[in-house]
Amino acid sequence: MRALNPVSRDALLPKLRDAFDFAQQQVRAVVDAHPDYSPMYTVQGKWAQEKDLWTHWCEGFFPSQMWMFHDLTKDPKWRGLAERYTVKLESRKDDRNVHDLGFIFLNTYGRWYRLTRDRRLRDVVVQAGRTLALRFKEKGAYLCSFIGPDSLFIDIMMNVPVIFWAAIETGDDRLMSIASRHCLTSRRYIVRGDGSTAHEGIFDLNTGEFLRQSTHQGYRSDSCWVRGLTWALYGFATSYRLSGDARFLETSQACADCYIARCGEGLVPPWDFDAPEDPERIWDSSAGAIAASGLQELANLVPCPEKSRRYRNAALTILDSLTSESFLARYHPGQEGLLLHGVYHKNKGLGVDESVAWGDHFFVEAIYRALSAE
Repeated sequence: MRALNPVSRDALLPKLRDAFDFAQQQVRAVVDAHPDYSPMYTVQGKWAQEKDLWTHWCEGFFPSQMWMFHDLTKDPKWRGLAERYTVKLESRKDDRNVHDLGFIFLNTYGRWYRLTRDRRLRDVVVQAGRTLALRFKEKGAYLCSFIGPDSLFIDIMMNVPVIFWAAIETGDDRLMSIASRHCLTSRRYIVRGDGSTAHEGIFDLNTGEFLRQSTHQGYRSDSCWVRGLTWALYGFATSYRLSGDARFLETSQACADCYIARCGEGLVPPWDFDAPEDPERIWDSSAGAIAASGLQELANLVPCPEKSRRYRNAALTILDSLTSESFLARYHPGQEGLLLHGVYHKNKGLGVDESVAWGDHFFVEAIYRALSAE
């Protein structure tokens, strides 16, 4: 197992606090410059407002940052903005065109509900979970992606928790079964023996038989697209927390160990572990941010103290890298995002070496987790 240099959380705290303050400045600037706009990815450092989105999945990430800002600062202005940006999303609870309702609702109405315990907010999240569950294919036992009914994405591991959440809140065993079976199918067919992941699995609609691994965003069907790996790392950890199924914790650890083993110094990854190492290698800071938050989630769940320390140290190592001049936009004037060197869709040429909404969100969340542990 790869040895990691220890990172002192206490020594890192000033950098994390400064980055959290910078994040508030950047989000406030976007609110002022582009009122009621939901960022997705930048073009030459500016949030692109009329570019190809591929699919609508990012609207929850911006208000989620506002909820976290409010939670740590108690500034009522952040709560007001968070509510303003959150209520715009309510109609999406019935959106059957996307597989991303967990991203959209757990990060917004879920955070709002934890603050107020208002059952009207709870009901919105429950409905989102029920809507996502409608994507379940009994033959094959998976939630299908927005691409088509025969397609399973690893990304859905980050959204299936909204079904677990709805099941727990309502006592609906059917929802719990759907969520658990999807995780087991993903674990079996698109998480590999070495802990790496495929982006997509393709199934026979008539029989439910698994046919092959595929990809839309990775280098090859058999490569490891790293953002997908971090979706799995984080998603399986959360699914274990909500279900208690130890198999999901085992899978999260396998993905985490793969990530740590294959990353270079600083633990910020390339966009795909198997892509050629070009002279100007394309990094994906957003995958690093997801890992930094997901590893902290995992560290809180593993029963082994040594493994917990290892995963937490890996998360702090990533945060130390992401708050450096190489990745943090505060050292590069004119940038509207928080993190540089993110990737949206390499194969479509969208948001390559730019800031991306989920990268900024999970960066803030990773810092929020670290600061909340004070």
